[in-house]
Amino acid sequence: MLKVKVKLKDKRFSVPVPYGVLNLVSLIITSKKINRIINQAMEKNGGKFTFPELERKDLKPLLQGLAEHRGLILFETKLKDGTEVELKL
Repeated sequence: MLKVKVKLKDKRFSVPVPYGVLNLVSLIITSKKINRIINQAMEKNGGKFTFPELERKDLKPLLQGLAEHRGLILFETKLKDGTEVELKL
């Protein structure tokens, strides 16, 4: 489970993201129909970037690797205003 922790001056909150949700999102992102919709929306707004086509077989090892390395902190940052953000497996 991915855990996103955000600490503000007077507030703290954590957002857990289960691996099942990540797998579902990867299915949606790799869909050709969704890819076409995203690219059409970007063209409509005048964007020059096109969302690349991703294959499910390319993302699957990444998601399996995330599940194997639980507890690893992917990034941790602290801003000058005291805001802290941490992304942990």
